[in-house]
Amino acid sequence: MREPPALPAVRVGNVVLPSPILLASGTAGHSDELAAYMDLSLLGAVVTKSVAEFEWQGNPAPRLHALPGGMINAVGLQGRGVRHWVEHDVPRLRARGVRVVASIWGFRESEFEAAAARLAAVSDQLCAVEINLSCPNVEQARSMFAHDAVQSARVVESVRRALPGAAIWAKLSPNTDRLVEIAGVVTSAGADGVVLVNTVLGMVVDTNTRRPVLGNGGGGVSGSAIHAVAVRSVYDVRAALPGIPIIGVGGVVCANDALELMMVGANAVQVGTATFADPRAALKIQRAMLRWAHRRGVTSWENVIGSAH
Repeated sequence: MREPPALPAVRVGNVVLPSPILLASGTAGHSDELAAYMDLSLLGAVVTKSVAEFEWQGNPAPRLHALPGGMINAVGLQGRGVRHWVEHDVPRLRARGVRVVASIWGFRESEFEAAAARLAAVSDQLCAVEINLSCPNVEQARSMFAHDAVQSARVVESVRRALPGAAIWAKLSPNTDRLVEIAGVVTSAGADGVVLVNTVLGMVVDTNTRRPVLGNGGGGVSGSAIHAVAVRSVYDVRAALPGIPIIGVGGVVCANDALELMMVGANAVQVGTATFADPRAALKIQRAMLRWAHRRGVTSWENVIGSAH
């Protein structure tokens, strides 16, 4: 299919991307797994699956369950660790001309810092580093870092120490009434932008077995079911903090969903769960957005970003 004419690049803080559409972490693999379906270099960037300083097996099966409006998952951040990722996956992505955003996680502040330090050797090959703050915090009895402003700030500060020159994005959870406050705190602590939002906590029970369908019990709901939550989250943060870069994510399955997030204040948008139904979803959404823009005489995404305010 012929590519629609591109619009000028978008800016997410100091990061310049040729398109506002990115692949979301956890849905596109650790490397170039989706390259069999599309040219990944045509997208704004690929956010890889979160990696830790250590290898992690994840949660017990079953890990995924389809929902009418998406899915619920408890994969548990399985991965072979950041050292393996740097050695094996970064070269594959770069060979395809992909703009790469690395996602890191940990149970403790020190583990985030250690993972970030491992990225220092390839920081010049990365567009940004996304800090997955929506993961269990051992120090706080497995609450989420993203539910605690002080802990979130400390993690961001530790990553900034390890990567003083890198663009850092903090991925936040919608499962708190302190989202706006935490967004402000993490940007004050050194984050160059916030990613809104991660999955919504949920659970599904099998009425035949009377047990949760996921091996871990509960999990994170994603897909169309949470899109309105993502839109409200981006809107509220943009209204309260008009100057901070925002990457919107949550239930984007079509161009209208992505445009909606941009209109409420997202500088760029990530596509995630939609790729499970259609691995080409992100590129299709990007093309449809360009057609929308050209039909309406929109010559810059800046004319769209925040226009609902």
